[in-house]
Amino acid sequence: MYLLGYDIGSSSIKASLVNIQTGEATASAFFPKKEMGIKSIKTGWAEQDPAIWWENLKLATQSVIEQACATPKEIKAIGISYQMHGLVVVDEHQKVIRDAIIWCDSRAVPYGEKAFEELGNEKCLSHLLNSPGNFTLSKLAWLKENEPRNYSAIRYIMLPGDYIAMRLTGDARTTVSGLSEGIAWDFAANAPAKFLYDYFGFDTKLIPEIVPAFGRQGYLTAEVAKELGLETGTPVTYRAGDQPNNALSLNVFHPGEVAATAGTSGVVYGVNSDAKYDCLSRVNSFAHVNHSEQQTRIGALLCINGTAILNAWMKNNIAPENITYSEMNEMAAEIPIGSDGVCIIPFGNGAERVLNNRELDCSIHGVNFIRHGKAHLIRAAQEGIAFSFKYGMDIMNQMGIATKTIRAGLANLFLSPVFRQTLSNITGATVELYNTDGSTGAARGAGIGAGIFKNEKEAFATLKKIITVTPETNNEKETMEAYHRWLAILVDS
Repeated sequence: MYLLGYDIGSSSIKASLVNIQTGEATASAFFPKKEMGIKSIKTGWAEQDPAIWWENLKLATQSVIEQACATPKEIKAIGISYQMHGLVVVDEHQKVIRDAIIWCDSRAVPYGEKAFEELGNEKCLSHLLNSPGNFTLSKLAWLKENEPRNYSAIRYIMLPGDYIAMRLTGDARTTVSGLSEGIAWDFAANAPAKFLYDYFGFDTKLIPEIVPAFGRQGYLTAEVAKELGLETGTPVTYRAGDQPNNALSLNVFHPGEVAATAGTSGVVYGVNSDAKYDCLSRVNSFAHVNHSEQQTRIGALLCINGTAILNAWMKNNIAPENITYSEMNEMAAEIPIGSDGVCIIPFGNGAERVLNNRELDCSIHGVNFIRHGKAHLIRAAQEGIAFSFKYGMDIMNQMGIATKTIRAGLANLFLSPVFRQTLSNITGATVELYNTDGSTGAARGAGIGAGIFKNEKEAFATLKKIITVTPETNNEKETMEAYHRWLAILVDS
């Protein structure tokens, strides 16, 4: 018997089958094999056609079924993880009206900033835990002003995961966690943020039905079951944004626990037991997957847009031709801590929330044409990313999240010994790396939602820790000196 998990990313769509008896991922697949395209008609814009997500979901589903030699009846529940903060709009026939405006699109920044100013910092932060910022409702405000014909056709506004769940089940639904990701949930009222909808001139009827993150959220339609090779009536029992789901996949549910990722963007996500917020909205607070009116569980999310995308840029433009990432990591390890004075500010992938939505761009400092080469730049990039994590985590510490242990999947930049050791050294935290990912986590979440697992302890009993990295006390001084050199450049930027 299996659980099926999907991870709807902006680069690819991944599916995994988890064996219910063993708790192991039996099969995994992602499509497309090259990154999905992102349309950027203007600077700061980022859009994707949701039909592309669906086509790649079908391919991934077929692949894992074939790998596992599974029959449709053996798949007992489905879970969905998805790219956060996107805007999908559908009409009364559940047809997509326009391409989705995805997470890294920054066109809505002025709309969120204006709402924050006019509604008042205290009102927004005490009710939303955030500025409206560049999130989903602000993106809808842009659409309302600039595409009135499209806006008038909207029946439901959705996050990417809501859309995929609707395609699977035919039911338009969302969650409290999802609404909070779009800065559309009023924590003080424990209801959708009507005051913000009223400010923007939105009708709350645009909100789909609200269901729990865990539980039976809908059932596979006959048409879709035939299309995917699954069984009619298979329940969808879990959905969450990619970062809350990443935390779930690492068994991070309780106050003081911290998860991290270092993919295209980098994220540190810590759980709080109080509805705390950063007064400048540089670190964002959302309802965690197990948040409820009876049990406050808030995920404080630090996002660094320019993370593995910087490492990829180094590979494509700086590193020797045809080099692998593993070989790049070996080159970086040959250079001493601090990259011999080279510093890289990694913020080159859109407006950075941790910098008050500034678009600072990436910059390279301290290069000497005689002493420095490609390996110095590769190490400086990885150190710069780790330093940006430290910068944001200091803000999280002020919110009451003392980071002693960071859990992450062994993937992307966490495959680099230089990156993970620098992160451990600069934060003083132990870094624990596990063999898991978003789609596997979504499958386990589906098992909790379906009641197949009694609780999270049972769901994650087989989660395996692969590597533990502890701070190198003998290198603390050099690492801190490199960080403060980097920080001085950032402050002057």
